[in-house]
Amino acid sequence: MTAPRYSSEFLRAIPKADLHLHLDGSLRPSGLIDMAQRSKVELPSYSEEGLFELVFKDSYQNLGEYLHGFQYTCAVLRDMENLEQAAYELAQDNIAEGVNYIEVRFAPQLMMDLARGITFDRVMHTTNNGLKRAQDEYNRSDAVLRDGKPPFAYGIINCAMRMFGNKGFSPYYTELFKMLGDHEPKQVIRTAAMEMVRASVRLRDEEGLPIVGLDIAGQEMGYPAHNFKEVYEYAHQNFLLKTVHAGEAYGAESIFEALTLCYADRLGHGYSLFSPDMIQDPAITDKADYARRLASFIADRRIAIEVCITSNLQTNPTIGDVSNHNFKHMYANRLATVICTDNRLVSRTTVTREYELALSAVDVPLKRLKDMVAYGFKKNFFADDYVAKRAYAKQVLDYFDRVAKEHGYSS
Repeated sequence: MTAPRYSSEFLRAIPKADLHLHLDGSLRPSGLIDMAQRSKVELPSYSEEGLFELVFKDSYQNLGEYLHGFQYTCAVLRDMENLEQAAYELAQDNIAEGVNYIEVRFAPQLMMDLARGITFDRVMHTTNNGLKRAQDEYNRSDAVLRDGKPPFAYGIINCAMRMFGNKGFSPYYTELFKMLGDHEPKQVIRTAAMEMVRASVRLRDEEGLPIVGLDIAGQEMGYPAHNFKEVYEYAHQNFLLKTVHAGEAYGAESIFEALTLCYADRLGHGYSLFSPDMIQDPAITDKADYARRLASFIADRRIAIEVCITSNLQTNPTIGDVSNHNFKHMYANRLATVICTDNRLVSRTTVTREYELALSAVDVPLKRLKDMVAYGFKKNFFADDYVAKRAYAKQVLDYFDRVAKEHGYSS
């Protein structure tokens, strides 16, 4: 690890963006307890200390253990009062640590329950209500109107699920399996994904909801992105931007597939890009050369990678220490990287903490640090038009210079 070049106070004060942020993995622990008690959802513990000991740990043995806690967060979020509270508190928590822009992602169909009147539209409006309430409160505050801090903005990325290990996990999917038949699970999954992307475009265009992107989440192994080619084509044809969980737990060929078959505008995780040993396609004989050329292609096209260091360390314990994380290779190869949290609760982290980790692994001068910050505002899926996006990015980066000067840093 390198000696810290920047103080924690400085990293907290600079403007930041989080473009890979799962709503159902980022509840406040106190909020989760409050919601569970209100909705009568059973938790392993009703104290924050107990939840941290039993569920949301500092480290995990494997991906399965990491995902264990989502059964509790998803259960409480099927209550619309809880969903709005979670969205509101997530925006508040980001604002409190100097995060000016977030793209909140989740699988809205996991929250649906048609028997109780919880439709796709209701889930999306409820989530947006919570985010917008926090946005409006902050953007009317003295911090913005008097002190000149950049306003807060957000977008919503809707996730299709690659697979479902438990058909009873969501009432919506249970009904869909009944309707289409258990014998064709891939058909059920694709049908759900296409329904979701069509509804997302409709709500964006007809009701103005800031649904800015499409993602697929869930286990990569055995559930390739090409299963969702038609879904991504629909998004592409309707100007809905696209990110893909790729290269998190599978080889670089999954990243190539995300780019070439799913038109990915960004990559979620992208960790395996610099781990040629993870490539499994027998047609790729020179794995190191394949990875090198793919990395150069990504860098040249300025395709941003959503880097989630703590999450990678937790779901892949073989990495060991942050000094072994592939972020250092991404940095050395001049890739556009955006520092993200993935799951603030499950990974017990913040954007500031993720910056601290990244900067402990690589010595980054101020100019390159500003570039990293800039990627979060230039590579985001901003809900407004490109001219407004450029103006917002300039405002944010001017504020970065102001904070750097106030903290005694100069390039």
